[in-house]
Amino acid sequence: MTEHQKIIDDDGHFHAQDEVVDLSDTIAEGWIALALFWLLALTVFYQFVTRYVMNDSASWTEEVARYMLIGVVFVGATIGVAKNNQIQVDFFYRHMPVTVGRWLSRAVDVVRIGFFVGACVMTVQMMRKIGDNTRMTIVDAPMNIVYGVCLFGFAAMAFRSMQVARIHWRRGYSVLERPESAMSDH
Repeated sequence: MTEHQKIIDDDGHFHAQDEVVDLSDTIAEGWIALALFWLLALTVFYQFVTRYVMNDSASWTEEVARYMLIGVVFVGATIGVAKNNQIQVDFFYRHMPVTVGRWLSRAVDVVRIGFFVGACVMTVQMMRKIGDNTRMTIVDAPMNIVYGVCLFGFAAMAFRSMQVARIHWRRGYSVLERPESAMSDH
């Protein structure tokens, strides 16, 4: 809405127009997290209905909802990695030489990639160690399904970290060095 348009006209009627919603830049992991979220919502709703309406609670819903929430968190965290909006401290970058800041920023990119790759390796090691013998408490399914979703999230975060690092290295700076660029990136 431009500055000269009135939200409330002379007759007191409210006039507002929503901005166009553009979802074209939503990453695949965002859609997967959204699907998991809605499955979680449906599961919790089913749990509510069976517990409070039918007075006969479905025992599996609490466990499944817990694991779906884990999936939403691990897959959904990829969105933050792809947008490069993790918590960061840019104070020191303002007071150090540009060259030092550039190399430190590159080191942050490398450490972030290494962290997520290391998390993938450790998740695979854990999955191998527990094998298919460890089952969920109520639902007769292997726990490795849950850890597999976590592995997918870590792998997606590692991949998106590589993409972010590549962007930083191509353009010659990161958000750590120029925090004002974070607003123009989105």
